[in-house]
Amino acid sequence: MNKKVLVTGGAGFLGSHLCARLLAQGCDVLCVDNYYTGSKTNILPLVDNPRFELMRHDVTFPLYVEVDEIYNLACPASPIHYQHDPVQTTKTSVHGAINMLGLAKRVGAKILQASTSEVYGDPDVHPQPESYWGRVNPTGIRSCYDEGKRCAETLFFDYHRQHQLQIKVMRIFNTYGPHMHPNDGRVVSNFIVQALRNEPITIYGDGSQTRSFCYVDDLIDGMVALMSTDEKVTGPVNVGNPTEFTILQLAEKVLSITGSSSEMVIKPLPGDDPRQRQPDISLATSLLDWQPRVELEQGLTTTIDYFRASLNS
Repeated sequence: MNKKVLVTGGAGFLGSHLCARLLAQGCDVLCVDNYYTGSKTNILPLVDNPRFELMRHDVTFPLYVEVDEIYNLACPASPIHYQHDPVQTTKTSVHGAINMLGLAKRVGAKILQASTSEVYGDPDVHPQPESYWGRVNPTGIRSCYDEGKRCAETLFFDYHRQHQLQIKVMRIFNTYGPHMHPNDGRVVSNFIVQALRNEPITIYGDGSQTRSFCYVDDLIDGMVALMSTDEKVTGPVNVGNPTEFTILQLAEKVLSITGSSSEMVIKPLPGDDPRQRQPDISLATSLLDWQPRVELEQGLTTTIDYFRASLNS
């Protein structure tokens, strides 16, 4: 019998790629989304598959379904979207985790939490290993997301200890690729859209802050690999690309690949914006036999082709 898998946030950037991967593996997939940041366009190629089911639902309310595995990806993940309604962002992380953990407990499902590198805040340890507790501002403009995800991790581990639930916690670092929202305010989509429109490329700060960019296919490989580990492996496990680039280097690569005539414009750095972000992936390498394979130039080329097609359609 096919494995029944629930993906919350399944019409989003990562969720849509995960749904496609699970269908390719022969799973029955229930995609749940309230379309706050997700889009039906992302899952349009999947809707005719008889093993794919789509449900409009907000995870801040309980869900009663029968499934074997749950991937909890529901939450706006870009600063523009999660700061638009910060109270709802915290509710999505916290109430959403409670509701999905409650469902997993009722049906005996294995459950994976899509956590984030933002739990490390603006780190004073570099690169960031899972043992690092983070340096997070609990009252800042990013706190709704950072602290919401930290609380979700707490809930997952308490359900594991108290109810022996099979949990997996994955800390996702900057990821990019097709299906990104063009107006999500993330640096990769910002630069690509601006370059394709020959608009000024917006650099916040002096451009020396660093990020590590993981292509979406690599990220989904790591997510599926973590879910398939035995019950002793709970995480948290960092999944991301450890190759570090400055924001200025990223802008130069995007300009080079697009052939854009855009100029760079310097603007002030937003509040609580981390100066460095680089995963220590030694745990993912040893536990999951995972490491990223797609180089930044290759991944950017595919992503730029996607945006070029979607902006012209």
